[in-house]
Order: sequence, then C-alpha cells, then structure tokens
Amino acid sequence: MERRERADAARNRQAILRAAEELLRRHPPEQVSVERVAAAAGVGKGTVFHRFGSRAGLMVELMSERARELEQAVTDGPPPLGPGAEPEERLVAFLACVAELGARNGNLMAAHEHAMVTRKGAAEQPRERHPIYTFWHRHVSGLIAEARPDVDAEEIAHMLLGTLHMEPIASQLRAGGHERLAASFEVLVRGLIRGADHRG
Repeated sequence: MERRERADAARNRQAILRAAEELLRRHPPEQVSVERVAAAAGVGKGTVFHRFGSRAGLMVELMSERARELEQAVTDGPPPLGPGAEPEERLVAFLACVAELGARNGNLMAAHEHAMVTRKGAAEQPRERHPIYTFWHRHVSGLIAEARPDVDAEEIAHMLLGTLHMEPIASQLRAGGHERLAASFEVLVRGLIRGADHRG
C-alpha cells in the first residue's frame, strides 16, 4: 500500500510539472494559476498545494528540474559541454545551452524569476544564493579562472549570467530567440580568453 501511494505521488508530481510546463508554453505566466495547472494535470488543487506549497514553489521546482538536466550534462555528459574539452569551448557550449534553455522556457524563467522575488523570505535569499545560480556561477567562474587566472573570474561570471535578467535579453528569450544571445556570448568568451595572448 505504501509503495503504491509513493508511486501515485510520483505520478502526480510529474503530471503537475508537465501540465505547468505545457501551460507556460501557451500562456503568459500570470495566466497559469494553480487551478489551471491542477485541472490540466487531472488532480485536485489541494494536491498541487500539498506537493509544492504554493504557485511560487511549483515554478521554482519546475525550473530546478530543467536546470538539473543541464547540470547533469555539465557534470557527466560528453564534451564540449561535459568534461574533456578546453575551458573556452566548454564555456561557449554552456552559455549557448543556457540561452537555449531560456528560449525554450521563456515564460517559465519569467515565472520563476517572479516567484523568487515574491516568495516569502526572498529578501533573505537573493538570486545569487539560489542553488541554480550558485551552480551556474561556480561553473562559469571556474572555467574562466582556469583559462584566465589573471582576471576576476567571479565578477565576470556575475556579469555574463546577469545579462539573462536584463529586460531586452529576457524579452528575446520569452519570444523564443536564443541564437543571437548565444552568438554574442561566444564573441565575449573568445575575446576574453584570447585576450590573454595580448595582455601586458
């Protein structure tokens, strides 16, 4: 009985996440309510609240699940995204994937950002301390430091990742466009890394 209940809970969780993701693909974030998600998932509203705590909790969990897929590719996947490639190529590949993730989940990222700002305790947990941002920043700054030990890798990583939250860039991602951002990231990365040949 307990095993069946756990299996039911796991199925409900996946159904809720899939329903939320599909609704966010078709509707602006403000139109994706807990009620609409519950109806699309075929569960009661109380089930959503029980599993995720709130609409904000649902959006944070959905974004976290998408980010975990990228984290797995970075940690264990093939190069250039995964280990085995030069830092420059890994950084270009990672930022291209971040741009694509933003474009594929533009409304989700907007909903997640809103959830992070409005959820209880947001002032005590700024964006920079969120596990997703922490991993992304650690990865980007680590690659920069490996290739350019002479620069402030942590600050540059904040600058690169911060562009995702600039409204002109965010609106491009919500519209589904990521190629322009990925190409610009590549120009910045290659200029930064190859600048080591001309310093001093």
